[in-house]
Amino acid sequence: MEEKNDPVAARPLYEALLDHEGPNAFSTVVEPWLARAAGDYRDHLATAAESLPRPPSGPDERRVHLLWELYALSRVSDLLLLPFQPAGDDDGWGGPDVTVDQYVALFTRLGMTPFEGASRFDPFLHEIVEVEQASDPDEPVRITEVLWPGLWLGSVLFGRAGVRVRAGAHHAERGVADRSPLYWTFRRRYRRTIDLSHGWGHNSQWRTAFRLDVRTAAGDRLNIDGDEHVDAVSDDSYAALLTPAERRALLRHRCLVRGPVHAARGPQPGWEEDLFPFEWHLEG
Repeated sequence: MEEKNDPVAARPLYEALLDHEGPNAFSTVVEPWLARAAGDYRDHLATAAESLPRPPSGPDERRVHLLWELYALSRVSDLLLLPFQPAGDDDGWGGPDVTVDQYVALFTRLGMTPFEGASRFDPFLHEIVEVEQASDPDEPVRITEVLWPGLWLGSVLFGRAGVRVRAGAHHAERGVADRSPLYWTFRRRYRRTIDLSHGWGHNSQWRTAFRLDVRTAAGDRLNIDGDEHVDAVSDDSYAALLTPAERRALLRHRCLVRGPVHAARGPQPGWEEDLFPFEWHLEG
């Protein structure tokens, strides 16, 4: 538990939310943490928003710690979003007792800007939660409901809005776009998630870097700290079994949206769940 004079951090908030039982999670757990975070911690995030989109010129310990802290805060977000998601096949805890308004209140008080709908579906901004399959396979993806808002931290995308969509199977396939593993994500109720922290120890898992996506006038910058261009994957990796378009879609959506064209070429059933896209990046 945090002591009164300890630096404010997201990990203790995450652990306190896990430990909390019963109602009033926001007033009991979040509000006291927010009261301590209003000054230095909010300034810490503002520093992250300003500095992280710039590529580092060399080793930068401060930048590494900012990415770790944003990752920890994204874990808090993952917990607080659980109540707004459909139950999964093996559903357990439904998340803390919070409302969407309380979720927004936490992050706006930390300096973030919420957003919901848009004139059209955009995988940069929207996470597909459920697909209504249109009879016309060429029908474009259209948002039918926003389940939770997205969040900007300056020009950095902190979290995508969760949406239900209607789409033709050539654009988003039901059972794939809404149920295939979601990468760069710690926890969801309704689908498997794959995160670089999974499988690490109690402390080591928190040394995971936040994925940085930035929208600029010149175009989107996806996973800007990745070391491998999405079109230049290793020939001996599972990713080489995906077409270039499928790899780009996976990077944008953070999941597969249709069954891979070359699924039958895989070395084993379910190989599509063993992809490792965490080093991919794309600009423009």
